[in-house]
Amino acid sequence: MNLTHPFHDADGDTLREECGVFGAINATDASAATALGLHALQHRGQEAVGITSFDGREFYSRRGLGHVADNFSGQDAIAELPGMMAAGHVRYSTTGGAGLRNVQPLYADLAGGGFAVAHNGNISNAGTLREDLVRRGSIFQSTSDTEVIIHLVATSRYPTITDRLVDALRLLEGAYALIVMTPMGMIACRDPLGIRPLVMGRIGDATVFASESVAFDVMGADLVREVEPGELIKVDFDGNIDSLHPFGNHSPRPCIFEHVYFSRPDSIFAGRSVYEARKAIGAQLAVESPCEADLVVPVPDSGVPAAIGYAQQSGLPFELGIIRSHYVGRTFIQPSDGARHAGVKRKHNANRALVEGKRIVLIDDSIVRGTTSLSIVEMMRDAGATEVHFRVASPPTAHSCFYGVDTPERSKLLAARMDLEPMREFIKADSLAFVSIDGLYRAVGEQPRNAACPQFCDACFTGDYPTSLTDLARRDDAQGQLSLPVGKVA
Repeated sequence: MNLTHPFHDADGDTLREECGVFGAINATDASAATALGLHALQHRGQEAVGITSFDGREFYSRRGLGHVADNFSGQDAIAELPGMMAAGHVRYSTTGGAGLRNVQPLYADLAGGGFAVAHNGNISNAGTLREDLVRRGSIFQSTSDTEVIIHLVATSRYPTITDRLVDALRLLEGAYALIVMTPMGMIACRDPLGIRPLVMGRIGDATVFASESVAFDVMGADLVREVEPGELIKVDFDGNIDSLHPFGNHSPRPCIFEHVYFSRPDSIFAGRSVYEARKAIGAQLAVESPCEADLVVPVPDSGVPAAIGYAQQSGLPFELGIIRSHYVGRTFIQPSDGARHAGVKRKHNANRALVEGKRIVLIDDSIVRGTTSLSIVEMMRDAGATEVHFRVASPPTAHSCFYGVDTPERSKLLAARMDLEPMREFIKADSLAFVSIDGLYRAVGEQPRNAACPQFCDACFTGDYPTSLTDLARRDDAQGQLSLPVGKVA
């Protein structure tokens, strides 16, 4: 969500979704509903949160750093946000992206009235568009790529706000799931490939939108359906709902990592239970990479469903051989490898009584830099495990994401630097295996990957980017480097 994002050097050893969005219209207490929905989406962004509401006359905004509960737990905070329409956003910051000026929803007064937008994703040509807008006189107040959308809408010559939004979106590359508020109502939309998720629900007379269906569960709303790739859904204050498809037909490419890690396991993604998909991935991993061992141990919390599936398929006992503390700081903000190792040990502790003298199969969702995996393997050995076998519920992550996921640059990804055996040696495991890309597709209910027209965005595994990456290509050209191979939206 920050213009510096695609090229920044994240310190983390975990892939991080950068944000989650929620919106409600025709709700009696829209801001309270939005705060509740954002709380369920807290896993998608823990650095900052914002809510903007509209009472029929004025827009109101409240933004803050930290968690939803830190900023919207009291009635006073909600009272500052009156109205029957509200939208909210939780985010992770990136290098150069911290601070209140980048906290969404972003708001501007346009010629047709107020305009607020909450955005999940990343615009891969935002830098290029921004330079052109600045040359034409635009003045930016943030470093967020989301503000580019506002300026494009503001400078469009089309007469209606919907047409101006469509005109702006036609210029974008990359991924976006947007919730937009105007004096006429709410607009929710996804990019033509549907890379980032967005769903629609109902509760009473209210229409709600969210990054994940779990946000509806906490408030008793019913999941209606996904917002389709390339679809704009308009909802006015009379409850009228209008669906538009202004971008033609495209083959959808939703992010497959939603199944692997990003979405909460109690969400529904692409029509399937995320929990069941993760169990199926673990079972597929057991079929592809069996292991003679005594126990299957998940790396909590994200490895748990896959470990259950692996254990059920293999017939090995499932045990919580690692206990996670939920009351320590996030390890990925530590500035050095040594500090990150210490952070991992504060966050995870071996259950020595279970693992001592045992052959262990460790199940995790991914390996990014490899430093966390190394620390966990060493922790198992220190606790007395006789063998430690590492199994990963995704293919090797060998490429950076440019669509809204906070990943290190490619040179820092372990799988980009090493083949399988050197990776095994690096993390000091007795064996190492990843689920295959075709196995991952089967586990989430698809046919093996169609290389000519993949069913998902899997660029972090394959390097097959589904859109152009204009800003990256320009940067590489300026530095005399070879750009990554990219495709174009059909």
